[in-house]
Amino acid sequence: MQVITLSPFDLGIAAVLILALAGLSLRLRLGVERQLLTSAARSTIQLFLIGLVLKVLFDNVHLLWVALMAGVMISVAGREVMVRQKRRFIGWWGFGVGTLSMFISSFTVTVMALILVIGTKPWYAPQYAIPLLGMILGNTMNGISLGLDRLTQDATQKRPIIESRLALGQSWQRAISDSRREAIRVGLIPIVNAMSAAGIVSLPGMMTGQILAGTPPVEAVKYQILVMFLIAGGTGFGTVVAVSFAARRLFDERQRLRLDRLSRPGN
Repeated sequence: MQVITLSPFDLGIAAVLILALAGLSLRLRLGVERQLLTSAARSTIQLFLIGLVLKVLFDNVHLLWVALMAGVMISVAGREVMVRQKRRFIGWWGFGVGTLSMFISSFTVTVMALILVIGTKPWYAPQYAIPLLGMILGNTMNGISLGLDRLTQDATQKRPIIESRLALGQSWQRAISDSRREAIRVGLIPIVNAMSAAGIVSLPGMMTGQILAGTPPVEAVKYQILVMFLIAGGTGFGTVVAVSFAARRLFDERQRLRLDRLSRPGN
């Protein structure tokens, strides 16, 4: 099946939708027209740049370049996790918790899939490694962001309850257990919803892309099932690790709740 090439004019037609939406925002005084246009321009530039980078990687397959690309992706995802928090940890912890958690979960799950499931030669072949890591990383980033935000917000709102439990002799693990459990649950909601609706409500992106590229539908479905299970594993383990690290950071060595380790709302 021949791949249909899109021209700049074709992309321009789709861009009209963004312009129309920005105009509607201006008309209704929603105040998001600038963000819409900026995000659209940013995504266009970023996607074209990553396309050029991937072309170079595909032509020059080397573990060092693939590892460097993966490191940049994880670092940027760690920053995105940090800036999405209403109350984030002060200092390197604000960046480190999300980044370390995604490295432990997403990177490990991706390497396992490349070696044990897909079995490419070499195992770090960029046409498989980079897209797979990107899909797992993007979803894990969302889960960790939601989980951490819920944990810090919950700890702030329930400070009297947590401190009362500590005063009654409970350990920090038990005092924060309800908030930690709820944070992990919230972090898993997006991937649970995505798996529940896949194939009925929505056709996931990877499957749709493969079908449009000419891959037999059944084969595209197999890859999509694999990717969704990998995403669920990466998101789940990443959220558990991030929330656990963050929960421990909320208490000092004397098991006192330390909300001063969090930034003020809006900072």
